Amino acid sequence: MTSDNSQRARRPIESAPGVLVHPTADRQLAAEHWLLSTHPRPRQARADWDQHGVALLPLGTLFSAVRIPGALIQAVADTTDADEVDAFLKEALADGPVICNARHLRYYALVPGSMPLTWRQAADDWRVQDVDCLGRGCYLGVPPLNPSKARHEADSYWSVPMPSPAMLCRPLTVARLIAAGAYQLLAEGAEPGKPRIVEP
Repeated sequence: MTSDNSQRARRPIESAPGVLVHPTADRQLAAEHWLLSTHPRPRQARADWDQHGVALLPLGTLFSAVRIPGALIQAVADTTDADEVDAFLKEALADGPVICNARHLRYYALVPGSMPLTWRQAADDWRVQDVDCLGRGCYLGVPPLNPSKARHEADSYWSVPMPSPAMLCRPLTVARLIAAGAYQLLAEGAEPGKPRIVEP
């Protein structure tokens, strides 16, 4: 049996008449349920989170992903420091969710499921930058929003966590980020797939 205090803690907070503010934990739990709903067996995906720290979720329905090489992101962020890159992406993509594969230094911006089709021409052009728009037929390793490991200790982590269910990166904002990174790499004479070296 729960106390009145614990029941009050779980209720949305009314910040002004008619405006409800849901606690962060509730929004995080709702976002996890939304992500897992893409899997044919959500319970299996949650078990994968618990056992492996990542679940393979199918793309192209509720969301797709734009894979961007770390060198391109680091070029536009003008830093190789992971925390600084994360802070840059949070601002540049207006809190749009991004997953980082730290082992291969790739970033995955989560976008609407239709983007691979509606942005097909742009996606074809981006391949020269080692950028790919992943949709139907692809799976993405998605970490839990509340991981057991510290962010930078995991192979895959949320560079920018999903703030609420269905809150995704805007395709135009992602396209502008890619264009800015490609321009910066061209100016530096660097290659998108190669690690970026910043002079001390």
